[in-house]
Amino acid sequence: MTTTRRNLDKKLWPEGAKPSGQGGTGESRPVESLSPAQLEAAFRYCQRVTRRGSRSFYLGSRLLPPDKRRAVWALYTFCRSSDDMVDLEQDGLATEARLAQVSEWERQVRDCFAGQVDSSRPAMVALAHTFARYKVPQAPVFELLEGMRMDLTRSRYASFEELELYCYRVASTVGLVMCEIIGYTDKRALHYAVKLGMAMQLTNILRDVGEDARIGRVYLPQEELRRFGYREEDLLAGVSNDRWRELLRFQIERARQYYRAAWPGIDLLDPACRNSIRVAARLYSLILDQIERNDYDVFTRRAYVPLPQKLLCLAKQLAGKGLQAPG
Repeated sequence: MTTTRRNLDKKLWPEGAKPSGQGGTGESRPVESLSPAQLEAAFRYCQRVTRRGSRSFYLGSRLLPPDKRRAVWALYTFCRSSDDMVDLEQDGLATEARLAQVSEWERQVRDCFAGQVDSSRPAMVALAHTFARYKVPQAPVFELLEGMRMDLTRSRYASFEELELYCYRVASTVGLVMCEIIGYTDKRALHYAVKLGMAMQLTNILRDVGEDARIGRVYLPQEELRRFGYREEDLLAGVSNDRWRELLRFQIERARQYYRAAWPGIDLLDPACRNSIRVAARLYSLILDQIERNDYDVFTRRAYVPLPQKLLCLAKQLAGKGLQAPG
């Protein structure tokens, strides 16, 4: 799963909190029995993980009301932990061992939905509290874990339809959970959330082409590589030529179409949360602009949005000038 695989400092993973499921006291307690201090410490932990893991996401989250902000940090930490679990660059574990980790992680998530949690695991404490408070549906969460398993069992996608399923599982599901946390005025918001998740995951994939190629993963559909006459061997070798640029232009335009299709749905969200989602979506879409500025070189240059541009984007939204749909 390509969601910013920058390794976090180990200090962010206190004993018993690592996504492998190792450590911890093993003592399950009802989440409602935890003290306010324990809950506060758990959410502060999630805040640190979010701030370190994704500055753009963290910046957008600061615009949310405090309680929803903390819940979103808990969700991000869960997604980040799940992603780290299937990161092939880490710890050299065999696929079977990683699949076992995902199954153990899934067991802990089921405990969270049941209101039971190991109090030594701050990420799970925050997650269980979030599930209960916002009545998060189980289906999208477990669908996300199926996406994690896809990352461990396949490294190629024949068609966009296959890739679309993967993107739905690892990203659109997060959008569906986000909707339950931030609230919406019309159920059509869920349809738009799926599209925004698609847009953001396609952006991830394009930004991380080089990183993924180095560990043998190719997310771009094989059919589309052939359509543009660009060989997989060239992708794995980091070849950037005219065929590659044409292929990337096509991929970027499709991602922007998803952003544009998702944009009207922001008006169906809780009014207090719309600014946050507009800023987060716009900042993420600017990664596509940066890929273009880098002449489509995603092999040797990492596309990112400079801090001054992020702050300008934030200032525009707060000033009431509004942010336009990408593209």
